Amino acid sequence: MNKNVNLFEAAEVSVVYKNSVSVEKKYQITSSCDIYMLMRPVFQDIMSHHEEFYIILLNMNNSVLSISKIAKGGISETTVDTRIVLQTALKTNSVKLTLVHNHPSGNLTPSHQDISLTRKIVEAGKLMDITVIDHVIISDAGYYSFADEGILN
Repeated sequence: MNKNVNLFEAAEVSVVYKNSVSVEKKYQITSSCDIYMLMRPVFQDIMSHHEEFYIILLNMNNSVLSISKIAKGGISETTVDTRIVLQTALKTNSVKLTLVHNHPSGNLTPSHQDISLTRKIVEAGKLMDITVIDHVIISDAGYYSFADEGILN
């Protein structure tokens, strides 16, 4: 084992957040419909092709700070790492976030994996004082909101 370790050879960690949008121009989330209207165009070209998972990062007033793609998957699933979700929220100083993904099949019913992942992120967020305000599933048939259906927690 090499005992002459040079600490300057370790990886550097950098946290950068640049906000160029003025407060009055930020989109505000007040309902699941707002989430759907904001994200529908993002999924338009891939809606029935493959699954993607995004988070909408929010400030205390539910104003959008950023939208971030977390995962891109296949026809029937995608893998989401809770650590990446929270890392992104922490980088942007978000206090709230919304989970959003599409179902290429058109079926809006959340899968057991969708429900499990949501619960996992909600619980992890609580440890960091980050509130998950909704998880919206989007398809060509419309959208499904965990918050509206009372199954967010």
